Parts: sequence; structure tokens; C-alpha cells
Amino acid sequence: MREKDFQTQFAKKNTLSGVFELKFCKGTSLPFSSLAEHQEKALLAATSKEGLFHKITDAPFFKDAHNKMRFTRPKPFDCFYLQYIPAYVVVMWWEPRKKKNVYYIPIYAWISMRELVKRKSITEQMAEDGASRTESYLKK
Repeated sequence: MREKDFQTQFAKKNTLSGVFELKFCKGTSLPFSSLAEHQEKALLAATSKEGLFHKITDAPFFKDAHNKMRFTRPKPFDCFYLQYIPAYVVVMWWEPRKKKNVYYIPIYAWISMRELVKRKSITEQMAEDGASRTESYLKK
């Protein structure tokens, strides 16, 4: 399984409104640095009065068998602006042939853990303790 597979499963299973940065962990811990600075800023902006504006980039295109230009996926709209939206770092801990545990960690809880703990990574137990929601994805 890869992060791409997690994204597909998440898109089908998630029912929570918000903005999400998905992370995938195959080991015993995930570095706090896996959340890039620009991702953290965007998650924080979406939760605030300042808000987050984002223009969706145009989809790449290709030429089909008849040499016509085709877009790979139509975009739903051009851009969006979000304010006061819940924001999460969503981490899946994966272990082969076992249930996959998914933790929705609010961005402020993620930042608090990073600043308060004496380690450079988050463990699954820390994720569980800081999560506002937990799900288990059964193996396919």
C-alpha cells in the first residue's frame, strides 16, 4: 500500500467536513517535519478569519487516439476561499495484512504535540491520544 492508495480510500470513506493533509506511516513513528511549513500555514489559514484562497490549477491534458486535446479530469471550479474550517493532519498507520488505523489530528493538536514532546516524531499512541476522530480501514 502507498499514500496514493490511502488517498483513494480516504476519498471514499471520509464523511467529515474540513481540510486535510494526509500522511502515511509504515513504521513506528512519523517525523513532525513530514508536515511541510507551507502545509501547516495553509491548514492554519483555513481555520482562521484570515482564510485561505486557492486557485485550482488547470488539469494537464493529453492527445487522444484521434489527436484531439483531452483533459484528464475536469476541475469542479476555478478557485475557493475558506474561513473557519476545521483542519486536520490525517495519519494512517499501516501494517501489512492488518487493519489500518487512521487518526484525524486537529492542526492545533499537531502543533502542540510537536512543541511539547521531546522527540522529533509522532508515534501511533501519540496520534491516538491527540486525535479528535479515529477510524480503522479493514484490509481489502
